[in-house]
Amino acid sequence: MSTLQMSLAMAGGVVLAAIVAHSAWTSRRNTPKQAEPVAEDEAAAAGAAERREPGFDGEALPVVGATDPAFGHATTGERRPGLDPLIDVIAPLALDHLVSGDAALAALPKTRRAGSKPFAIEGLNDATSQWEMPVAGQRYRAFQAGVQLANRTGPLNDIEYSEFVMKTQAFADALNASTDFPDMRHEVARARELDQFASDHDAQLAFVLRARAAAWSPGYVQQNAARLGFAAGAIPGRMALPAATPGLPPVLTLSFDTQAALADDPAQSAIRDVVLSLDVAQVQREERAFARLREISAALAQTMDGVVADQNGRPLREEAMDTIGADLEKLYDTLDARDLSAGSLQARRLFG
Repeated sequence: MSTLQMSLAMAGGVVLAAIVAHSAWTSRRNTPKQAEPVAEDEAAAAGAAERREPGFDGEALPVVGATDPAFGHATTGERRPGLDPLIDVIAPLALDHLVSGDAALAALPKTRRAGSKPFAIEGLNDATSQWEMPVAGQRYRAFQAGVQLANRTGPLNDIEYSEFVMKTQAFADALNASTDFPDMRHEVARARELDQFASDHDAQLAFVLRARAAAWSPGYVQQNAARLGFAAGAIPGRMALPAATPGLPPVLTLSFDTQAALADDPAQSAIRDVVLSLDVAQVQREERAFARLREISAALAQTMDGVVADQNGRPLREEAMDTIGADLEKLYDTLDARDLSAGSLQARRLFG
């Protein structure tokens, strides 16, 4: 072999080695970051967190102990009746005799909706003098029916009001009760006013955490979020930061591509962004939800080598977050003044 041939062969070997090295480096760079191995006690704690999974159903979460998510009585310190004249149309049903809870349950309509609005019937317990959802074995001396004036689907309309009247009248007829319905025009107008207020004061925030370089595997995202208090939910790709009071909606939610979480080999799924969300009206002011959203997004960005952006991909600067925080404080004050404090049962229903 001539000197030229040897030189060309050596040069070719160097080039080939460089190509192989670059290919290996590119492969490593494009491989999603993986979760770190955890000790048995840490794994057990993570499993316990998963078993405490918060619900995710697109609506306000049910209150623990509630018979009906929309109108149930809370076991979280709230003592007001499920039906509230602030956000409900209420029709009283008068009786000239006591009615058993069993009879009331048998007469209840099959659905708890009038159109898109929650509908409920409560009884005045003869023994406790408390309004409650009918319970078997109890006796009631009066009832009241209600339908919600507004929610995120819009205000109560004429058709929904008429359905409310028909369902209530059927219940009254079954128990030989007399009822008195509020004026429809007045209630529909009240519904529109409440819906306008809700529309003007509904705040749902979302921060997007995007990978700067290497993508993340689902396990990597879950592990880092779990270290900050998030628990896995029932829906793949969803996690929640639980509220201090069990049974209340989560303070924050974290979500990523569901398909990545359901892949045959999730470790190879590449996630380049996750969304951190806050539904302001659903969370009590005392939870410091926005401050925690800022803290957690910054912590995840540092740990996972990401950047915090808005939903349009624009990086969020501290000044912009300060402005949002100041606006939220004014929003909290406005909701408080309307007796619809963030995180209250009434607010969770109205903004649900």
